[in-house]
Amino acid sequence: MSRYQELAEQTENLILNGVLRPGERLPSVRHACRIHDVSPVTVTQAYYLLESRGLIEARPKSGYFVRARLGRGLPEPEMTHPVGGSTQLQVSDFIFQILESARDPAVVPLGSSFPSPYRYPLDKLGRFLASAARKFDPQATLTDLPPGNEELRRQLALRYLAQGATVSPQEIIITSGAMEGLNLCLQAVTQPGDLIAIESPTFYAGLQASERLGLKVIEIPSHPRDGVNLAALADALRHHPIKACLFMLNFANPTGSRVPDESKKALLALLRQHDVPLIEDDVYAELYFGPHAPLCSKAEDSTGLVMHVSSFSKCLAPGYRIGWVAAGRYARQIQRQKLSLSLATTIPVQIAVADYLKQGGFDNHLRHLRQTLAMQEVVLAQAVERHFPAGTKLARPKGGYFLWLELAARVDTLLLHQQALTHGISIAPGPIFSAKREFSHYLRLNFGHPGSERLMSAMATLGALIAQQLS
Repeated sequence: MSRYQELAEQTENLILNGVLRPGERLPSVRHACRIHDVSPVTVTQAYYLLESRGLIEARPKSGYFVRARLGRGLPEPEMTHPVGGSTQLQVSDFIFQILESARDPAVVPLGSSFPSPYRYPLDKLGRFLASAARKFDPQATLTDLPPGNEELRRQLALRYLAQGATVSPQEIIITSGAMEGLNLCLQAVTQPGDLIAIESPTFYAGLQASERLGLKVIEIPSHPRDGVNLAALADALRHHPIKACLFMLNFANPTGSRVPDESKKALLALLRQHDVPLIEDDVYAELYFGPHAPLCSKAEDSTGLVMHVSSFSKCLAPGYRIGWVAAGRYARQIQRQKLSLSLATTIPVQIAVADYLKQGGFDNHLRHLRQTLAMQEVVLAQAVERHFPAGTKLARPKGGYFLWLELAARVDTLLLHQQALTHGISIAPGPIFSAKREFSHYLRLNFGHPGSERLMSAMATLGALIAQQLS
């Protein structure tokens, strides 16, 4: 960690622990230099980082002050308690009906699953793609068949290494986005009628994939801050023939939860004990807000049970559909599944992304993207507290781009979804994240788009619609 990040973290802890209170002035840059024996550039970078996280604000000719963080006063939702037993899924038609509305560009995309595409280096990526097309070697149509382009897999292995995980390029299979990766993993370890464990609530795409493959699911309680409940998972593993676990451990969709590093280690140890594979959907891992990346599960995968699925769709290249699976002991099965399902992922795009990773400044892009998302999270959380009725509960994530809200029990978010559409606003109602269509008074909001006047007006309208349901 660089010195400015250390200084920012120290100051953040003072703010969060109440030592520095809202409205109090921080030491001037010159004074902070003397206190910490650092350069003015280091202090300025630290203050900029704290400002991007919404913790402090600059006041002209006055310096930096601790910001009153609206939204911190709202309670967070509690641990979920899904209805027990396994479930035969019938969710796809229901989910498609809800999601179709979020595709209209005229609609305020609070219900979208995607961040703003304008936050990504698409022009630079386009230049790499044009270069890849020009120098494309026809032999690559054979050499870059699954597992995929060798240089791209090498670059991914290097990124795993930087996270403390030794992953061979030979176990990495390039896929057409993370969704294909999840489907391939499920097919590798299950048969129709098998039972898998999912967290509750969970990302609806996992429900759709499970339904398509004829699987049953058992929902494991989760907390909106700390993720899947290990005690409940241990009980389910003892009493049910679970073939695999499909979890998001980092900034889960929809709750934004992150399983703490020590709990993650305990979860992996539990699965090793039962010899149950983990399919980890980890597409948001690069979008953490603090100075430290979450623990990479592959760093703790001593037996090859973890199938780590991710993509560049959320962190670099929306629309390019480049994903991968670090498949552990299942690499051979997944490679064969990929060949039989879609033959190959578009080869020039693989080459372009590999070239960008080598020389395009990916980490610099990620730093800016994280800072932007952290600021937008603060803006949307403030709008929730300002406009939503009393009794609203809000989960504050430490990464990703989703807020998870629990409203008063009388609120019907499916009805709210229909009402909001008449005002040109999309939301993601809670029932689409449950195999049994629970969470009827919950909703997910996307803060991956700039806090424009149009978006703030939409938040005020949503608050008024919720109040109408309660009146």
